[in-house]
Amino acid sequence: MTEIDAKIDALVPAWFNLPDIAEKLGVEVTRVRQLVKEGQLIAVRRGENRVLQVPAAFIDGDKVVKGLAGTLTLLRDDGFSDEEMLEWLFTPDPTLPGTPAQALSENRGTEVKRRAQALAV
Repeated sequence: MTEIDAKIDALVPAWFNLPDIAEKLGVEVTRVRQLVKEGQLIAVRRGENRVLQVPAAFIDGDKVVKGLAGTLTLLRDDGFSDEEMLEWLFTPDPTLPGTPAQALSENRGTEVKRRAQALAV
């Protein structure tokens, strides 16, 4: 859990705090904290009160976006920090098209994971 810089903060269109995510997923806040601890979600401190928040794009209805956890694991294995992962996931890529986060939410995770794996080379 890191504090986010303004450049990366500007890339992410919307955020949820942990209680909001818990409500959407139908779980306790402690479970959401566990997902963050396990690396299945990225939470950063932002805003005036430095509240932990997660990009809204990581939540699809009542579940975590399919393929997100695997993508985060690949990026982490490539040596990416939380901030670097957020920057990569939310930077537009005209060859995708869109952002990797958008591609994951549109069920195009295979291509996103392929690109994440290629970063390690």
